[in-house]
Order: sequence, then structure tokens, then C-alpha cells
Amino acid sequence: MTEIPAPAASEPMRLADVDLADLDNFTDGVTPWRMFHTLRHQDPVHWQPEEAPNSGFWAVTRHADIARVDRDAETFTSMKFVNLEEVDEDQIKKRASILELDGVRHRALRSLLQRQFGASVINSYADFLRGLTAKTLDAALAKGSFDFVADVSADFPINVLARLLDVPPEDNQQLIDWGNRIIGNTDPDYADVLLGSAESEKYRDLPFRSPASLEVFEYGQELARQRRGGNGADLVSKLVNETPRDGVPLSSQDFDNYFLLLVVAGNETTRHTITHSMLALLQHPEQLARLQENPALIPTAVEEFLRWASPVYHFRRTATRDVELGGKQVKEGDKVVMWYASGNRDEEVFGNPYDFDVARADNDHVTFGKGSPHLCLGNLLARTEIRIMFEELVPRIADIRLAGAVPRVRSNFVNGIKKLPVEVTLA
Repeated sequence: MTEIPAPAASEPMRLADVDLADLDNFTDGVTPWRMFHTLRHQDPVHWQPEEAPNSGFWAVTRHADIARVDRDAETFTSMKFVNLEEVDEDQIKKRASILELDGVRHRALRSLLQRQFGASVINSYADFLRGLTAKTLDAALAKGSFDFVADVSADFPINVLARLLDVPPEDNQQLIDWGNRIIGNTDPDYADVLLGSAESEKYRDLPFRSPASLEVFEYGQELARQRRGGNGADLVSKLVNETPRDGVPLSSQDFDNYFLLLVVAGNETTRHTITHSMLALLQHPEQLARLQENPALIPTAVEEFLRWASPVYHFRRTATRDVELGGKQVKEGDKVVMWYASGNRDEEVFGNPYDFDVARADNDHVTFGKGSPHLCLGNLLARTEIRIMFEELVPRIADIRLAGAVPRVRSNFVNGIKKLPVEVTLA
């Protein structure tokens, strides 16, 4: 096993050097963790200035404060948007998805698909997921040398999403491409139009200001046209044929934004978690050996994978009133940003948080949120996908080595890896 040293993320950093708004700080896999470490210890609720037109935000970096914000939707609302971009009321009306709703309407839209992501349905997918995993791994591992992102961690979740949406596998690459272009709206390798550029003003009313959103809308609308009035059990059929329990049907705009969220969230976060988990096992070969010797540890390891990966760095809320938080006076209208990734390294909650430990007990990570009405709807599906992937992968590997650079997505929102070149010797 070739050992790759993990970065010493807790090395000291001056508070004056911390800048969570500088996207270039998020491309080396080390600097974000150093910034979070400094903030948790020196200024856990930290005012972060931003360049105009944005006005700055409160960076919340300790586990307990993140949980407080996440649980209190009355004081910290999602309805002013959950990304750092500051949007006006007209943009909110056009772009709001279930993520940007609170209260009765949020619960009603969430309930439309809640059963589809519940235990009984997800457990019924187990054989399908295991067969799909085996097919993905058979194709990748036979190559010996390959890009783990393209051939495994992106290929697998997108096939699951295709099944949930009931779309043909030949559309998979298009779904991946849309997710990259939309979520990667700050990365020049992915974005059609970079967020914050003058050209992005033309797309201000689209999710993530991405022209790719129009293509996703068109694709989803055609599926809706085909499924409307039918009795399908796929996610699109549920959205177009069932009425939310508040009695207000989905508008075409509601459907567009909900469908786009499924395309993006149903692929990106699981993909990046699987990739980060494989990289962590490369960096900590003794942990991979533990899983090989005792596969019963894998369900426990999944929680450590999720903590370690932290595939989404943050979500934002907006204060609805003046409030004290972590000793700071937050004003009504201020952006309040929960840095989940930082909470997942909080020494007050995790012993030796910079140790990657596949047997870590009491793993109270905040990767899916913490006590929030916005707790990730697909968390059980993601856990199941990750567990089955590593149950199938670990026994097949005799040796695995990194075979090239590991470029990161230029983003302070998604903690993404673009490529993970590996060489594998089969068991």
C-alpha cells in the first residue's frame, strides 16, 4: 500500500489571513481546514467581509452554534436564500426551491417525496444498488489505472438518480454535465458563465445564475409532459400527479426548481463523499486495512466518511431579528452562514478530529444538517449508496496507489474533487 500523507490541517493560521470569501483558498485541500481551525479557536462567530455587491456574513464555525442556527428557522430563515449570493425579492420569487422555503409550504413540498426517500423504499433498492455497484466496479477495476471520479464515484450515483427519475442510462453523462456546470458556477473548468462576472447578470433569475439551468428545465418539463396523468412511482410522476398537503399544487416554476434540485443534489454530494472517502483511505492505508480485516466496520465507517468528506462546506440563513450569537450581536437582515465542514472538526465534539478513524463512535457530524427542518431529504439514500459501494469495493482491492494530481473544485460551497487518478491491484 502506498502511503500518502494527509495534510496537517490544524497548523496555525493568523486570524488576519482568514478569508472565507476568497475562492482560491478552497483549491488546495488544506487552507479551508486551517481557516476553520483558527476561527473555532479565536473567533467562532466571525464577521467575514465580501466584495460588492455582497455585504458580508457571519461565519458560524462551532458545532453547537451551527446546531442552534439550523434548528431555529424563525430566527434564522432560509427564505432570503441559502447561498452567499444576495438576491432581491423578484429573484427569490423566480428561483426559490424547497431549500428556500420555511414553515407550512416547505413541509408540504418536502412531504411530496418524503416517502420515496424513506427506509421502506430505500431498502427495497438494496439488490439494485448492489448489482449496479458491482457493474460499476467491474468496468473500472478491469482497467487497472483509471480516474476514480469519472469511473466510480460519478458513475454510480448518477445511475441511481436515473433509476429514481426513470430516465434512460444514456442520459447519465448529460445529467453529470449539468450538475458540474451548475454547482461549479465559480470554477472556470466547469462554468459556462462564472458567478459574479458581468455576463452572469443576464442569468440572474436562474438558479446559480447558470444557463445550464434552462437545459435542465427543458428536460424536466418534457418528462413532466410524458408522466402527467399516469400512475408511475418515479420522482417526476410524484411531483406532477400529487398535490402537496397544503392543497396548493406545484406551479410550473415550482416543478422546474424542484426538479433541478433533484438533478444537482441527487448526484453531486454523494459523488464527492465517495471520492473524499477513497482519498482518505489512500492517505490512511491502515484504515483501509482495518476495513479489509473487518468488513463489519463499514456501516460505522460510513459516518466517518461523511464527517471527513463534508461535501457541502456551508449553508446560509438570514437573521429575522436582532439576536446574540456566540457573543456577537447579529442584526436583522444579516447573513448567517453555517460552516458544516468546520463543525465536523470541532474538538468539543470529536476527539482527535483530524484523525480519520473508521471505527469512530458517537459520530455526531452535521453533514446533513443538525436538527433542522431542512435535514437532507436523501440522507438515507446517500448512506446506503456509500455503504454498499465500500462493501463491494474494499474486498476487491489488494493495493491501491495515487497516480496523479488531485484537483479541487474552485468553490467555497461544494467541497469537490474533479479527478482522482489511481492504480489498483486486485485481491
